[in-house]
Amino acid sequence: MRDYEEVTAFLGEWGPFQRLIFFLLSASIIPNGFNGMSVVFLTGTPEHHCRVPDTANLSSAWRNHSIPLVRQDDREVPHSCRRYRLATISNFSALGLEPGRDVDLEQLEQESCLDGWEFSQDVYLSTIVTEVWSEERAVCDHGHADRLQLPTDLLKELRDVYCAVCPCRHGPDLQLRGSICPGDWRMLLLALTVPGVLCAALWWFIPESPRWLISQGRYKEAEVIIRKAAKINGIVAPSTIFDPSELQDLRSKKQQSHRILDLFRTRNIRIVTIMSIILWLTIAVGYFGLSLDTPNLHGDIYLNCFLSAVVEVPAYVLAWLLLQHVPRRYSMATALFLGGSVLLFVQLVPPDLYYLATVLVMIGKFGITSAFSMVYVYTAELYPTVVRNMGVGVSSTASRLGSILSPYFVYLGDYDRFLPYILMGSLTILTAILTLFFPESFGSPLPDTIDQMLRVKGIKYRQTPSQTRMLKDGEESPTILKSTAF
Repeated sequence: MRDYEEVTAFLGEWGPFQRLIFFLLSASIIPNGFNGMSVVFLTGTPEHHCRVPDTANLSSAWRNHSIPLVRQDDREVPHSCRRYRLATISNFSALGLEPGRDVDLEQLEQESCLDGWEFSQDVYLSTIVTEVWSEERAVCDHGHADRLQLPTDLLKELRDVYCAVCPCRHGPDLQLRGSICPGDWRMLLLALTVPGVLCAALWWFIPESPRWLISQGRYKEAEVIIRKAAKINGIVAPSTIFDPSELQDLRSKKQQSHRILDLFRTRNIRIVTIMSIILWLTIAVGYFGLSLDTPNLHGDIYLNCFLSAVVEVPAYVLAWLLLQHVPRRYSMATALFLGGSVLLFVQLVPPDLYYLATVLVMIGKFGITSAFSMVYVYTAELYPTVVRNMGVGVSSTASRLGSILSPYFVYLGDYDRFLPYILMGSLTILTAILTLFFPESFGSPLPDTIDQMLRVKGIKYRQTPSQTRMLKDGEESPTILKSTAF
């Protein structure tokens, strides 16, 4: 049977139908970015310190000195999770003793924030942390480790978020939790969620892939879509798209169903799948790790987040150009090596050159973003049609795991500010080296069967019986397409 490209060649490569599908698919992806990165603002933790209630009966001097000071970024700030024991300093205040003059503050006993916290509104008016998670494990220094506790804690947090997002359904009792109906972060969450809901309407406008339908033996459905595409493109479709003799030959063959285990069936596809999982996971760790770490950069958080978003535009443009003209392996490896190497240099920047550190982080984000956008195309080209959706799906699932792990890389900055950059940079460079062992798909036709997959570079294979038969018949085996030409 003729291949798919030959059957659909009359449609053209970039007609109105192809452009329509491209822009509809692009529109369905846009809301994902809104919700994915909104956590930077929704769960931001403002500067905070222990609340000292008015009932403490402290003099103004003792109230001003009720919170211990700690050094942070070459300045002294109030401790975020400790205060001097109120019972003790209340007695000193009643006796008329002055802090620092009559009483050595360093010798005073401290206690945790038993009355809650006061949050600064210089950066955020309100966040989920200040209104829902305002408890010690969420705002204190050891909160990150505590988030690894039992699943019941996570269920409780999800319950609290639901109650906070929908407070008006639960009566006035929730109003006492901090005037949370409504709140600024809720309006942001609503504004970011609505576009995603509207994208559900695209279900009726985006057709199924004809190539995939053909691989499943659903030729009539594929022909309907192809004829519709021809009509939109203003092209008269041939009276017969699929030759009856070809269809009869295919129907006489048993249609083989494919499962996810087929991604590990042969040695070649197994190695490609494992390498793809590693590639997607580490790229996601770098991409989401740098995105979530943006508030920790020096300077205005909103400006830094804006720069982090803007730098992706030229990254996508570069990725598009590379995909058009440069082999896949070298494009991916170069982008990853650029992103990883500059992250390793961040630790060498002097503290007073913090703007240079920000520039290096943005360059790292630039390189990793380019690789992240190219890996979708690259992975789709590696897998054959019969399992392409499963191959990309498994790889994408690995990237979701990477996005889950990325916040914990950011949390390591509490112990060493440069540790996240060192780890993410090292992983990215190792992934760049791994990419060089992938098969090269640039300029090669898309494989339709598992036997037609390109071979992993540098690994020797024995020919399968099917390949041997093809060679005996005088045909060129698509499984031995050389990837070393680039």
